[in-house]
Amino acid sequence: MNAELPSMRVEDKLYYNRYLVDVGRPHVKVRAHATPSPQLLALLKACPARCYELNDKGQVEVTVDGCIECGTCRIIAGPTGDIEWSYPRGGYGVLFKFG
Repeated sequence: MNAELPSMRVEDKLYYNRYLVDVGRPHVKVRAHATPSPQLLALLKACPARCYELNDKGQVEVTVDGCIECGTCRIIAGPTGDIEWSYPRGGYGVLFKFG
């Protein structure tokens, strides 16, 4: 028998993760920019946790609450210097649950 597994949206799966936010010490920062580079704009769609958004001025901002620390932003925008990324301090960041 080949029973189909129920489908689940990424957003629903991310709901099960828990985060301990290190207030005032974000592990990802977007460098100041007047207009976003193509790499920063790519993060709007590439980040699986949707942590990157455009603000009212058309600049890319990051909200680290909910970051799954996958490294996608490091690969896309890290080499260009558009973001600063470091590991969260011990005990902070994402706590994966249920695999």
